[in-house]
Amino acid sequence: MYLANENRYKQMKYFRCGNSGLMLPAVSLGFWHNFGSNASYDNMKAICRTAFDAGITHFDLANNYGPVAGAAEENLGRILREEFMPYRDELVISTKAGYEMWEGPYGDGGSRKYLTASLDQSLRRMHLEYVDIFYHHRPDPNTPLQETMLALDSIVKSGKALYVGISNYNKEETQAAMEILREQKTPFIINQRKYSLFDRGIEKDGLKSFAAANGCGIIAFCPLEQGLLTDRYLNGIPADSRIKTDGRFLKESAVTAERLEKIRALGKIAAERGQSLAQMALSWILRDGEVTSVLIGASRPSQVLENVKMVDALAFTQEELDGIEAVCNG
Repeated sequence: MYLANENRYKQMKYFRCGNSGLMLPAVSLGFWHNFGSNASYDNMKAICRTAFDAGITHFDLANNYGPVAGAAEENLGRILREEFMPYRDELVISTKAGYEMWEGPYGDGGSRKYLTASLDQSLRRMHLEYVDIFYHHRPDPNTPLQETMLALDSIVKSGKALYVGISNYNKEETQAAMEILREQKTPFIINQRKYSLFDRGIEKDGLKSFAAANGCGIIAFCPLEQGLLTDRYLNGIPADSRIKTDGRFLKESAVTAERLEKIRALGKIAAERGQSLAQMALSWILRDGEVTSVLIGASRPSQVLENVKMVDALAFTQEELDGIEAVCNG
């Protein structure tokens, strides 16, 4: 049985998720990559152990995370059964449905049938009776929003999820979903959106400030731009990098001379702060209290340990913020 580090909670900072009673760690562990059927199970287990010992209490999944679809949930289920079941009440486990999961007309979208069936399958894969947060993974223009939101409401009432969230919804879509869920008194607490130094979408569409003003948490995915906001690509594209080994989400074309120049300039600012570029990029997301948590991926335990150090330097001077903006907008 896994014996947890008794001091883990002293190493992490926790922030309230919107107006709910739920606290999330500043850093959460995402299972989008490195937990599929093509990854080492022993390494997955080591990543989870390291994350939990560092105070990361939130594991974030989706039904289609793999490859193959469902593999990440199956692997977490095995890890939970072997290592973490004594600590279930110290963990926040989230999953999602909204992208294509199985063939036919009922394995995709936002229908009540799909969301209900998908969560049942997810619970079986993870050997859980409930998840802490269940998300609709993306807006579905072909399903009435009310149907999708009422499905989330009924899932909470069934006891299969404690809270619900949405992902990839813009400000207007979030506002509409919020109105339906609050009328039902559904514990809607969070929106998961992409956000990084290089991707300011939630600022441009107004979601970031709207969510903060209306009691909705935000958790940021891809905060390091699939590894671009590190020193990983400064001297070429490594053979074992995600670009070379996967290439579905980060393309070689993204590593331009202009982008590398910005990455080097940001790295200098980070060094002056006593941080790595990755640490600064994560700290920057939490700089003003409007984002609840950042989702990190990890291919090895050492990456987790390096990234969680960001919690020691969440504050920025105005000069640092101005310098970052000058680089990013230059």
